[in-house]
Amino acid sequence: MLDTELDVLPGLIAKAADPLPDINDPAFGTMFDRFGDARVVMLGEASHGTSEFYRARAAISRRLIEHHGFNIVAVEADWPDAATVDRYVRSRPWREGEFRAFERFPTWMWRNREFDAFIRWMRKRNETLRYEQMCGFYGLDLYNLSGSMEAVIDFLDEEDAELARLAHRRYGCLEPWAHEPQLYGRNAMLEGYARCEVGVVQMLKDLLQRQIDCFGPECDEWLDAQANARLVKDAEAYYRVMYRGSAESWNLRDSHMSDTLDMILDAKGPDSKAIVWAHNSHIGNAAFTDMGMHREELNVGQLVKEKWGDRARLIGLGTHTGTVAAADDWDEPMQIKRVRPSLPESHERVSHDSEVPSFLLDLRDGEADGIREALMEPRLERFIGVIYRPETERWSHYSEAILPRQFDAWVWFDETSAVTPLPGEQRPGEDETYPFGL
Repeated sequence: MLDTELDVLPGLIAKAADPLPDINDPAFGTMFDRFGDARVVMLGEASHGTSEFYRARAAISRRLIEHHGFNIVAVEADWPDAATVDRYVRSRPWREGEFRAFERFPTWMWRNREFDAFIRWMRKRNETLRYEQMCGFYGLDLYNLSGSMEAVIDFLDEEDAELARLAHRRYGCLEPWAHEPQLYGRNAMLEGYARCEVGVVQMLKDLLQRQIDCFGPECDEWLDAQANARLVKDAEAYYRVMYRGSAESWNLRDSHMSDTLDMILDAKGPDSKAIVWAHNSHIGNAAFTDMGMHREELNVGQLVKEKWGDRARLIGLGTHTGTVAAADDWDEPMQIKRVRPSLPESHERVSHDSEVPSFLLDLRDGEADGIREALMEPRLERFIGVIYRPETERWSHYSEAILPRQFDAWVWFDETSAVTPLPGEQRPGEDETYPFGL
């Protein structure tokens, strides 16, 4: 990159960007009305532990729900955990044996004060509406294998004795590995076959044969069962492929998230509209990052964009420095860590050099007033997950991306602070195959 380009870019960003009011100002949400006509709005984050990212997504989501008819919030979390939260936000009856949500590592990712405030807002708003008008809360990820198996069996024990007997038998194959599913993947690889695949696939097929009209409480119980059966099927495959290479397991995981989102949209009807919260690495179109250009990886943002085109809007969030909640390694304690200033020649550095403390940069074709073309060169972009290793940051947390093709918009907060975790014990989490917990 020429030094003259680096000198010019910050000025172009400052000219094209819309400065943002304080997140607590009602005017903050109105800045995103321009995306209200979309079917899916995906809201990213550059880390899993930054307060401004959670509070900004909450403010944007409140605006989209209240003024633009969005009735689905789907997040980078497992279905059983999110279903427990959904029972709270829509006042659905509790099921016997359900666990408290988000108690496994990394607990702070969802058990934090910023997210708690948004969930309480959802509950309060839903209390004023008929059930079919309420906004639901859903999980897209696939790690909680044991929780999903238990949820399917517990539901069918009450609703369909014959299917319940089949579920007990089919899932019995996975039961020895339910709490350490990576061991199942290792054994399946060594034995050379997927010993449990047929049963979990057939279980999902049996549940999908139930045609449901998904506007009442009874429907949502069957939707839970179907989603959990889908998670078990895909998790079984995920833990089998995780030893064959990161690209295959990553692609299976993000394909599962995309399929689950499609399932929710289809179940809630043609007028349904979804907001998705996930990391930038899942939200931004992978085809225009190192993931797709060099590692043969796709992601949920790419799949959603390919399906919905301009009816899907992908919004990335970034920062220059501050603090973040993260761990040194998987299952280790959370720490408040200092985020190093962004590297030269990164998207973050040119955003910082614009000297606009917080802004919305609309990157859609025809909206960016010349900046879109200026940003078409691949540049470094920082990705902090639940693990942050500042000492190896260049190699462990940066990747190249073409920002205007990765995202439809870029939301910037120059200096940010860590989320405030809620109190509670942390249980071990499922192993991540992607090295830094994205």
